Amino acid sequence: MIQVNQLSKTYKGGAEAVKGIDFDVAPGEVFGLLGPNGAGKSTTIGMLTTTITPTSGSAWVAGFDVATNPIAARRASGVVFQDAVVDRALSGRKNLEIHARLWGVPGAAARARIEEAVSRFSLGGVIDRMVSSYSGGQRRRLEIARSLLARPAVLFLDEPTVGLDPRIRYELFDVIAGLRGEGQMTVLLTTHYLDEAERLCDRVAVMHMGRIVAMDTPAALLSALGREILELRVQGDAEDAIRILRERRIATESAFAVGSTVTVPLHNVSASKAIVAVTELGLNTSAISSRPPTLDDVYLRLTGESLAA
Repeated sequence: MIQVNQLSKTYKGGAEAVKGIDFDVAPGEVFGLLGPNGAGKSTTIGMLTTTITPTSGSAWVAGFDVATNPIAARRASGVVFQDAVVDRALSGRKNLEIHARLWGVPGAAARARIEEAVSRFSLGGVIDRMVSSYSGGQRRRLEIARSLLARPAVLFLDEPTVGLDPRIRYELFDVIAGLRGEGQMTVLLTTHYLDEAERLCDRVAVMHMGRIVAMDTPAALLSALGREILELRVQGDAEDAIRILRERRIATESAFAVGSTVTVPLHNVSASKAIVAVTELGLNTSAISSRPPTLDDVYLRLTGESLAA
């Protein structure tokens, strides 16, 4: 449903936002672009939704080339941008009616779809109020409802929960998870929230400085780090500590250091045994702890930088 081949974007002045990325998204799949601000996620969505012109490479959405057939690609897409674009001076219903008219949805079908959306996204109590009176979560639900009125083949969600409080974020999780559960719509989601990617996405592409540095299911990415990881705060040379841990077969090649913190994925030994072994080595550590791995650990290992910054 989405095909991306060597897609790149260089802005005036030479800033390379996206550097020759490749990925495909299957029909009905929820695919995530995961990375911190500045990784190139929003630029990628901008190119796929035809609001940004690629510098090189190619991309197709629902079989349409976004560069040579942008109108058809847009017609097949629904978009929820990072910044709110609903008209706050109008009611929620009026926003939906105008959007349906702009997309050529016939009157009777538009009315039926609006009523369905109002019910589905729990907007009944606010739909006839001015959008300026909505909470952030209500506006987000309205934007998603609006994006679905034209029955798009592909839905793009650019950081859909950014800036929302935790309770409203989890409300939207349920909305997006419901779309995923239907399995009829392809969804491309950008996020830097780890729980969002793990809960919602069938696969994720991890982006760093305009490139894709890993791509797989969240479970597969995490499995490369084992069931638990050991974290050590060392007083001396962190790389030297890793070398010693590998020589004693406590650490494997997947161990890595960021600053004075050494992270050791535990593949064949329990955390308790590993802690005892490290203690017996006499390494100069100020703290030792264990915990399950997260996608932030995946990102740290790949890039040396924190995803959850």
